[in-house]
Amino acid sequence: MTKTIINNARVIDGLGSEPLQESIVVFESNKLVYVGREEEYEMSGDEQVIDAQGGTVLPGFIDSHVHVMMEYDAVQKRLETPFSFKFYQAAEYMKKTLNAGITSVRDALGADLGVKKAVEEGLVAGPRLQLSINALTITGGHGDGYTTSGQTVELLQADYPGMPDGRADGVEEVRKKVREMLRAGAEVIKVHATGGVLSATDHPEFTQFSLDELKVIVEEAEFRKGIKVMAHAQGAEGIKQAVKAGIHSIEHGIFLDDEAISLMKEHGTFLVPTLLAPVSVLEMAEELGMPESAVQKAKDAVDIHRESVAKAHKAGVKIAMGTDAGVMPHGRNLRELELMTQVGLTPMEAIVATTKTAAECLRWEDKVGTLEKGKLADIVVVKGNPLADIASLSDTDTIQLVIKDGKIEKDLLTQ
Repeated sequence: MTKTIINNARVIDGLGSEPLQESIVVFESNKLVYVGREEEYEMSGDEQVIDAQGGTVLPGFIDSHVHVMMEYDAVQKRLETPFSFKFYQAAEYMKKTLNAGITSVRDALGADLGVKKAVEEGLVAGPRLQLSINALTITGGHGDGYTTSGQTVELLQADYPGMPDGRADGVEEVRKKVREMLRAGAEVIKVHATGGVLSATDHPEFTQFSLDELKVIVEEAEFRKGIKVMAHAQGAEGIKQAVKAGIHSIEHGIFLDDEAISLMKEHGTFLVPTLLAPVSVLEMAEELGMPESAVQKAKDAVDIHRESVAKAHKAGVKIAMGTDAGVMPHGRNLRELELMTQVGLTPMEAIVATTKTAAECLRWEDKVGTLEKGKLADIVVVKGNPLADIASLSDTDTIQLVIKDGKIEKDLLTQ
């Protein structure tokens, strides 16, 4: 089978070391076979060569927190949208995600097994998916679409074949609910350990689920399938309960305190900050008709969120990039990297967060996240040097070439 060489570029391999100069990346079929100095590679003469035109080669980026089945809409528009239409919209969202250089994602609720199967079998273009199916939440908590009118209005319609409802109260109910998610194909369990910004009947600092309930969720996921639990957790007490219960990653982490940060460091818990989420709520509130309650909660959260992530990073907590894409439009994911640098990460640390560390968070470090021989050929070529201008990655035109699993998904280099 013909090998493909990407040359004329600097190489950032995702490991955090200095960029490789005068180096090439070589893949055959869907596997990387060489990453290193061009002069040390023995050419056979029949390789296909891709000229990176002086740009930068990186691993395919990973977003650890997306919702490929949605983009936030006003309630009236949601009510007017036919159920099946959302799957066609999702195909477009996933295409935009790939065009942004994101080749792997962890879907934090909303995508079912059929969406993953459609991507894997090539019916639609999309990133590699890790599914949570739906999130567990308490009655009246974040993710319960009950409104004060007595009506229920969900961000995404749930409780259809392949998509169990996520509401559960009490130890035995959450045990059964985890089993339902696993049966539906969950590869990670998602739990709402606190309230949130977009829900109408709670607050980000409200704690959901008892410690015993959270421990059972972790126990069922680990014991039955050997998989991890991710927790939407914004308030400090809910975060601490989640970490003590053995939860693998904290999503958002808005109101982290010193004790929560210390616990996360001690337990090796990942933080997926999604700095872009509350920022996007404020930017798009008027256009999308977001409720005033959500706007006010986002205003309250933005500054302390940045401070919390900065403290966690300084303390050495493992940070994996995630955006909450779906709260804002898909395809803008890499804007998160610029926000990460604004709270103290270096551009290289931000890149590692969306490559190597994100792969570790998804437990896919054996196959993606770095450019190393034997790993899958997930490769991105970008204009210029992102270490000098990390904000440039926010523009999808900067992303020149996207290769996922050895297949070219986007190519602006030869146009």
